Amino acid sequence: MAFRLYNDKGIEFFIENDIFNTSTNSDKVTHQVIFFINPLIGKGFFKKIFINGIQVVYGTGTLAEKTLFCFDNDEESIHMFFLLKGKSTTFSDKLTFNVGFEANQHNLIYTNHISGKIQWESNDFQLCEINFNREIFERFVPEEELFANFKTSIDEGKSGTFSVHNFFIKPQMYQLIQDIIDCERKGVYKKMFLESKIIELLLLQLEQISSHENHVPSIKKKDIEKIYAVKEIIIKNLNKNISLVELAHQVGTNEFMLKKNFKQLFGTTVFSFWNDAKMEQAKSMLIKQDMNIKEISDLIGYKNQRHFASAFKRKFGISPSQLKNNTRYF
Repeated sequence: MAFRLYNDKGIEFFIENDIFNTSTNSDKVTHQVIFFINPLIGKGFFKKIFINGIQVVYGTGTLAEKTLFCFDNDEESIHMFFLLKGKSTTFSDKLTFNVGFEANQHNLIYTNHISGKIQWESNDFQLCEINFNREIFERFVPEEELFANFKTSIDEGKSGTFSVHNFFIKPQMYQLIQDIIDCERKGVYKKMFLESKIIELLLLQLEQISSHENHVPSIKKKDIEKIYAVKEIIIKNLNKNISLVELAHQVGTNEFMLKKNFKQLFGTTVFSFWNDAKMEQAKSMLIKQDMNIKEISDLIGYKNQRHFASAFKRKFGISPSQLKNNTRYF
């Protein structure tokens, strides 16, 4: 096994191979496996998707207790790492500094035959990691001085992160991660879809790095957590009409600070984000579920079907009925 994770008692994080409950896609261009977390450590699962030199890893679950894990990795790889929930710190003799992540943060990481320890400082976790071999990654990285040090580290085989500071995960990144994990296409269409979404996600990550959007010093950490909490409330209540005052009250802030910090952190207004999330949900239901347009319009909180259709076309350039009749557009 290229990557091994176990606790200080020697208990493997994943259950043994012969007990694995796996889901395998038999087509030739992609391969998918689901690993379940050892019940002695917690509950949850990891999904791995393999596509021509690229590996997608998505994990979510709850640990029985805060745990110090040991890890061994006998491969060389570049990782797009996104910690959606949780908090962790990685220690290794091969790292010049300890690598820590908190919820809603991401970074680029290079690892080369590395071992060490990971301290999980929260019980719940959710993460996504996209791993490239060097040849594929270097094909996409811009020839800019900004990336020179990271490329030098790769050339010298020195494990580490692109930046000592992490970056905030943008809403578009969350949506792309969800699209990748939820992809139900088969064969070559699945490969094309996944590769396009992965490249788009890498593009957003590299653009954010290039624009030096490293941290937002004018927003306190506790206020950043409140903004992400608002995002979660919105995602879970797409069909409801909740006022800005009520949203602010639910997370312990005021309307002015909510509007200001949301725009600064996510680059859009609360209601623009809410509307985009509704449209993405509607698109998913149109493609994947046997529901008519009125039913979908009602479910995402539109009382008028025509208003829904107009908003959908503004977002995607195609009407709900056109998408429903011909899903090849997406």
